[in-house]
Amino acid sequence: MLRAAIAAAPVALLAMLGAPGAAGVEPDLSRFTLPDGFAIEVFAPEVPNARQMALGDDGTLFVGTKSKGRVWALRTRMDESGAWRAAGGPLPIATGLKRPNGVAFRDGDLYVAETSRITRYPDIEARLDDPPRPELVTGDYPKDAHHGSRYIGFGPDGLLYVPVGAPCNVCEKEGYAVITRLAADGSGREVFARGVRNTVGFDWHPETGELWFTENGRDWLGDDQPPDELNHAPQPGLHFGFPFCHGGDLRDPELGRKGTCSDARPPAQKLGPHVASLGMTFYTGEAWPEQYRHQIFIAEHGSWNRREEIGYRVSMVRLEAGRAAGYETFAEGWFRDGHLVGRPVDLLVLPDGSMLVSDDNGGRIYRISWHGSD
Repeated sequence: MLRAAIAAAPVALLAMLGAPGAAGVEPDLSRFTLPDGFAIEVFAPEVPNARQMALGDDGTLFVGTKSKGRVWALRTRMDESGAWRAAGGPLPIATGLKRPNGVAFRDGDLYVAETSRITRYPDIEARLDDPPRPELVTGDYPKDAHHGSRYIGFGPDGLLYVPVGAPCNVCEKEGYAVITRLAADGSGREVFARGVRNTVGFDWHPETGELWFTENGRDWLGDDQPPDELNHAPQPGLHFGFPFCHGGDLRDPELGRKGTCSDARPPAQKLGPHVASLGMTFYTGEAWPEQYRHQIFIAEHGSWNRREEIGYRVSMVRLEAGRAAGYETFAEGWFRDGHLVGRPVDLLVLPDGSMLVSDDNGGRIYRISWHGSD
């Protein structure tokens, strides 16, 4: 099976397996395409295995990793034009961790999610050069490596949301395929949503406060099914179909007997099959034209087992009256004509209204900004 997958997608799979890929490859920004009026540039050129991002109150950018076991901190500054820039290279504020993918900032403290535990680094921005010892928030999340890269974030309710992906391609196992939430001190953990195979990206609507999240579809049902998903959870207690239903209408050939698609909440938007949709954000800045405000942007990491590669881009889902009404490419160029320069992972809107895109394979962070006229 692995040999067939390598033959199907050599560039993507070799990069995923750690073979020489985009790291160290200088991106040709002229190969990137965005809507008229937008520009892309490299914000930070050397941030190895950059994954989830979080911004501190004083402008420090924190970046988690998956394979490096480190959490980075980048100081930023505002230049003469009012644009945010990186001020120096990344500082390793934590090392030797197990898949510290998730980072979240709240009340001066940095929260870091490893596979099985969450820790807190108090008053971190005042201590970047001499980081504090981490304080344990909770240490009893599953240790499974499969889908064990946690993405975390504080919701409008003040609770910390932590997904637990399925430890498999498709299976049913108690305590997995859920999104949990808990207090900042680790207490009161509960399940918010079920039937979620694996989410590595979510955000809350800036007006309604409702949760939206990406979900990676299962593998080995062919090149074109099932789709990845953008899901909407307006309240707790919803079930999103895994493992018995995929994409809202595809019954699983192995575990379809566990339920019917009518038992599950369908996706708000079907995404491309195997695009590996990861980080997502609502655009909450004011620098971009009105048509982009409060729309959903998704980092598509890119397929690894598809005969023709797909993803490797930032896509946009347009909302109308609170419902998905369109799915389109916003920025692409990380993979083109068989040439790989990176794989998007996470998105973050800066105070100047620009958007950062992390790239774990290329080991850098990009900045997308508006230079046109409304």
